[in-house]
Amino acid sequence: MQQESGAEIDQEQLEYSRKLFAGNCQFFAGSAKNENLPPAGLPEIAFAGRSNVGKSSLINALTDRKTLARTSRTPGRTQQLNFFNLDNRITLVDMPGYGYARASKSRIQDWTTHMYDYLKGRATLKRLCMLVDARHGLKASDENLMNELDKAAVVYQVILTKTDKVSKTTVLEFSKNFDRMRKEHPAGHPDIIATSARKGVGIPELRASLAALVEPHQFR
Repeated sequence: MQQESGAEIDQEQLEYSRKLFAGNCQFFAGSAKNENLPPAGLPEIAFAGRSNVGKSSLINALTDRKTLARTSRTPGRTQQLNFFNLDNRITLVDMPGYGYARASKSRIQDWTTHMYDYLKGRATLKRLCMLVDARHGLKASDENLMNELDKAAVVYQVILTKTDKVSKTTVLEFSKNFDRMRKEHPAGHPDIIATSARKGVGIPELRASLAALVEPHQFR
């Protein structure tokens, strides 16, 4: 089911989450191997998706910054897990894109393995936001990740990106199709959040959804 703008989230919660994500946010670690992972501490929210899905743009929009996460027209530029400390309250994790990337097959395999190992073994990971380009829908690489997460019982939520480039009908149809296939993916969160980093669509709702995960006492 697609989460509609403002549904079940009041203005006070939207404003609280806006202020939370507007806090000081700094890159503090990069990890290309399991042994280089920073110690687990703050609750973590990770962002994954196919190369060029708009991960960096979404993270920048969530934190209301233009250059926090690096954006690039070249798929595969993010080749490690990048960790950002948000006001000493949340860690945001920008993950390497999967699917097409301008890198060697062995390099892609290395960072894909590292990504899966992190997702399956990180006790502080509260949720994986799995980004899907609204123009292309789910691809085989997305479903491969979903299957791995189901096996590992890692909760993930589908976040549609670039919805300003498709019709509302396309977004609704994707939501209906995903709802039908959810019984095959038990770790999938039932709500899909449709976003556009360029237009700001869905950004307040996504902030509130993530803030409720890490600071639930503020949303009772």
